[in-house]
Amino acid sequence: MRLKYFVAIVAITAGLITPLADAQQRVRLIPRHVLFNSPSRANPLISPDGTKISYLAPLHGVMNIWVAPISDPSSATAITKFASRGIRTYSWTHTNHHIVYLHDEAATGHPVVYSVNTNDGKSKMLTPSSATAPDGFTPYKLSARIQQISHKFPAEVLVALNDRDPDYHDIYRINVVTGKRILVHENEDFFGFVTDVNFKVQIAAWLNENGGHELLLPVEDGSWKLVAELPMEDVVVSQPLGLDETGNILYMLDSRGRDKAALVAFNLQTGESYTLVASNKADISNDLLQHPTKNYPQAISSTHARKKWHFLDDQMQADFHKLSKIADGEMSIVSRTLDDQQWIVSFELDNSPMRYYHYNRNHDQLRFLFTNRPELDSQPLAHMSSAVIRARDGKELVSYITLPVGSDQDFDGFPDEPLPMVLNVHGGPWWRDTWGYNSWHQWLANRGYAVLSVNYRGSTGFGKNFVNAGNGQWGGKMQDDLVDAVNWAVQNGIADADRIAIIGGSYGGYAALAGLTFTPEIFACGASIVGPSDLVSFLQTMPNNWAPTAKMWSERVGNHQTEEGRSFLQQISPINFAQQIKHPLMIVRGAHDNRVDRATSEHIVSVMQSNNVPVTYLVYPDEGHGLDRPQNQLSFFAITEAFLAQHLGGRYEPINDELVGSSVRIPVGAADVQGVQRALASD
Repeated sequence: MRLKYFVAIVAITAGLITPLADAQQRVRLIPRHVLFNSPSRANPLISPDGTKISYLAPLHGVMNIWVAPISDPSSATAITKFASRGIRTYSWTHTNHHIVYLHDEAATGHPVVYSVNTNDGKSKMLTPSSATAPDGFTPYKLSARIQQISHKFPAEVLVALNDRDPDYHDIYRINVVTGKRILVHENEDFFGFVTDVNFKVQIAAWLNENGGHELLLPVEDGSWKLVAELPMEDVVVSQPLGLDETGNILYMLDSRGRDKAALVAFNLQTGESYTLVASNKADISNDLLQHPTKNYPQAISSTHARKKWHFLDDQMQADFHKLSKIADGEMSIVSRTLDDQQWIVSFELDNSPMRYYHYNRNHDQLRFLFTNRPELDSQPLAHMSSAVIRARDGKELVSYITLPVGSDQDFDGFPDEPLPMVLNVHGGPWWRDTWGYNSWHQWLANRGYAVLSVNYRGSTGFGKNFVNAGNGQWGGKMQDDLVDAVNWAVQNGIADADRIAIIGGSYGGYAALAGLTFTPEIFACGASIVGPSDLVSFLQTMPNNWAPTAKMWSERVGNHQTEEGRSFLQQISPINFAQQIKHPLMIVRGAHDNRVDRATSEHIVSVMQSNNVPVTYLVYPDEGHGLDRPQNQLSFFAITEAFLAQHLGGRYEPINDELVGSSVRIPVGAADVQGVQRALASD
């Protein structure tokens, strides 16, 4: 039974308890289920006519869609009833009583598109889940995505679906009521499309032999006209965002001829372009706000350390200025009505749950709706600060630090004495960390650790030169950036050099493995979640739908198709250096992971066992490249928390019933983590 009112606090420390440690011990331990259970409400959307509100909320333990009148969100009822795996992505259609959503029942990375009637809760499968390959014999799982929703076609959506060829997505027009499907474009060459409000394919994106993207315009004779070429060095930060109402003006992020991507308007008929918004600090982001019917750009943001909005619409700027006074957080418009007179507004803070408001522009009325996790309001949450750390070659690494509550009693941004630290590495690697509420940071800081997240080179948001500085640098300068950040934390009295862990998922999992193999003297322990260890195997077994980007992977990571390239990849693959691991490691994988081969994980486990180095191996039979089921996530956090406490000396909440309902299997190392054997026995 979960301990609701009393949580044992365990500290594994050597020697006497210092005044700082005593102050931290007095901070209440936040239960894991409070930090990591599904949000009470998430992703609220307003219907196009402004009469209803929808959101994701738990039902049967997983996220389902709930709908209510906008006047009374608390009266919502669930219109989907999934019990094993929840919904992440959904949208209103312009019937105002149909919602379309994606669902991946088996966690294979192959979602299906459904529609659901908000009046009676009846769902309809709009795309099939499997098909037969062109050879006529080989079955394969389909992967669908919602391409476009338009007010001009209230009962229809555009969907991209690879039911004819596993490598390419055709474009279909599907009726959300009847399920009738009409082929709009048969795709033989392209990895993506830009469509307009008339459901017309206006731009096709093709990957050329140099790893760049070519944007092509269809012409009447069935051929394609090149309108823009994005070289490989620009493609991570440059991309189409949308079209204007006429379909003739393309709004795109463009870094050609500059370092930081700018918002550019591109005339498809004349070829002329002009810059709308640019920043010398960071890339303009892809969260373009366009008018719901007229499609002209109104605002867009950029993020260096914190988010900054850039406006092209005076009224929107005035509304933002007024609303931004509510809280010192990152404000966003998450949903709007078709007439643009009602908004759902969110505020993200670092030490508070996400706050949502309903804003009526006509009446200048703002109404608080809810927070996504009200149970956090009473918890001792920590603040996050940003820092720009210089790498050894001078690169600026925008980083984020969270310290335990009570550890910085003079409030100078540094702990009163060095702390055990967890380096939390983001995945991608073409992604980034940002400021705001971060459940991992809060969890680890509450357990007594300083937490550091680093935007190492290759991360996005800081210009194409910063992204491209990561090319060919897996295990090289990208890893050096992490080590340099750790050394900075030690030198500035944040981290205890003898008690530092590295943890991450996907690329972050690779970085954890690289940290324990290439720099074993730096890290006292590590945890790799679905991290590739053999980059040759990783690239050779890419999923079918990654095929169009194979050239990009070769350029940015290494070429597995040549002997020289394979030799290079082997030199940066942790699997080949497992003998160098000296400190405890946790390896986590999903049995359905189509990116990380089972044998590679088990090889590292075997080598560590032979060398008598503690290794704990977690396998989730019903997961893929990541942990999706809430029960599995909680089991992971429970085991990881005990693992870190054992090797870094932080606090931990004993494992209660988090393994109940989880599929976790621990073939190796369960006895090496305190409390795990007992929890498994009682499961």
